[in-house]
Amino acid sequence: MEEERILEKEQWKAEVSAVIHDIKNHVLQASISSLDATDDCIYFNITTLEGTDFCIQMSKSGFVIAGNHHNISNIQSDEFFETPYSLLDKISPKYRESFAQQLIDSLTALTK
Repeated sequence: MEEERILEKEQWKAEVSAVIHDIKNHVLQASISSLDATDDCIYFNITTLEGTDFCIQMSKSGFVIAGNHHNISNIQSDEFFETPYSLLDKISPKYRESFAQQLIDSLTALTK
């Protein structure tokens, strides 16, 4: 039986920094939230390409919208997403366009 891996605050910061790096080309803004991180979760802020602000909670359960503004946890949702990409796909139609364009650009570069 595999033991569940528990992250500490500093490990969560490293994890969320990697997520922010991965999505930065598909959002207007992404940064670690000023909300306190715990050993269970961390928060980060995004502004979608549509200009909508969100505060996202990242935990072992996945990603969930925690707030409808940066640095605010005012939404109680049980709709968790396994990846930041599936969350962005749900909340940002322009994310889909941006991701598709990046894929096209990468494939085009391979053919040259």
